[in-house]
Amino acid sequence: MYIKVNNKTIKIKDCIKFKDRFKSLKFVLEKIDYGIRIPKTKLISTYFFCQKVDICVTDKNNNIIALFDNVNSEKKKFMFKAYYVYYLPVNTIKYLENKNQLIPTKKKN
Repeated sequence: MYIKVNNKTIKIKDCIKFKDRFKSLKFVLEKIDYGIRIPKTKLISTYFFCQKVDICVTDKNNNIIALFDNVNSEKKKFMFKAYYVYYLPVNTIKYLENKNQLIPTKKKN
């Protein structure tokens, strides 16, 4: 899965299994150039992340609910309307706006 942000295509990895969700970006030391999507969650957690990330929270229809940029490690937030949580590389969400729709695609364009 891919998303396009400001003419840049970012690969998105889906974390559906418990093991994948738990691991996500924990203890990843090198800078990431991909994103992670965690479906069916209302909790945003960056515990044990070793780098800063941008976070995009969407509902079931991928309408953007909230954007958090340059989030440090050891942060936690609960959002009632959330369905998908995207952890993205730093400085990617500055081109997105609230109330827009995030459109994931299957193919890289």
